[in-house]
Amino acid sequence: MKEKKIRFRHIEEMKDFVSAACRCEFDIDIISDRLEVDGKSIFGVLSLNCDQELHVKYDGTEPYFEEMLGKYAVA
Repeated sequence: MKEKKIRFRHIEEMKDFVSAACRCEFDIDIISDRLEVDGKSIFGVLSLNCDQELHVKYDGTEPYFEEMLGKYAVA
């Protein structure tokens, strides 16, 4: 299981993330405090706080998705 910390600044970034996640064959979860949502669900992702640090958990490798995570990574 891989885990990355990310932060979205705008709703458009959330939409781009979901689009990239939907191209993956593996499950992607986003955790915010005690809430866990499916990273492929636009409704789930949009329900998250845009200014908060999020944890993404996934089990697979997809270059396009990894590149997308890099754009939103928290150092």
